[in-house]
Amino acid sequence: MKLSDIQIQERSERAMQLFAEGYNCAQSVVGAWADHFGLDMDTALRISSSFGGGIGRMRLTCGAASGMFMLAGLATGTTDPKDREAKAHNYQVVQQLAEAFRQEMGSIICAELLGLNREQRTEKNEQNTTSPVPDERTPEYYRKRPCKEIVGCASRIFGQFLSEH
Repeated sequence: MKLSDIQIQERSERAMQLFAEGYNCAQSVVGAWADHFGLDMDTALRISSSFGGGIGRMRLTCGAASGMFMLAGLATGTTDPKDREAKAHNYQVVQQLAEAFRQEMGSIICAELLGLNREQRTEKNEQNTTSPVPDERTPEYYRKRPCKEIVGCASRIFGQFLSEH
C-alpha cells in the first residue's frame, strides 16, 4: 500500500505527540501505527511497554528503533517456524530499517543517542541511568532529551519502508 508523504508525516507527528503525552519511545512508535495493523491501542501500548529506555531502561537498543522493529514484524513477520525464507526476509527488513535509522541518528543504542558514557550507565547512586524508575516528565526532561525527534524519525523511516514495499 502506497502511503503519501502527508500520511507518513501524520504518523510521525502522532508518534511525537504520544511521547509528549508520557508514553515511552517504543510505545510512541508502535502506538502511532497500531490502527494501520488492526491493533487496538491498549494491546499496542502493552506489547511495546517493556522496550522503552533502551529495553527496560537499560539503555541498550533504542526504544524507538525497537518499536520500528516490532512494526516490521507485523508487516513482514512469519508465523511458520520452518519458513527460513520468510524469517530471512523479515531479518533483512529489520537490518535495512536499523541501517536507515543509524544513518540518520548515528546509532541504534539508547545510551549513545543520549550521550551517556559507560561510567554514567553503571554508577550506583540516585542518578543511576539504568535504574528501573523512569525520569519524571518535566519541561526540563523534554528540553534535554532528543527522544521526541528520535521517535518521529523512527516512525517516518517505517512509513517510508511501507510506502516503498
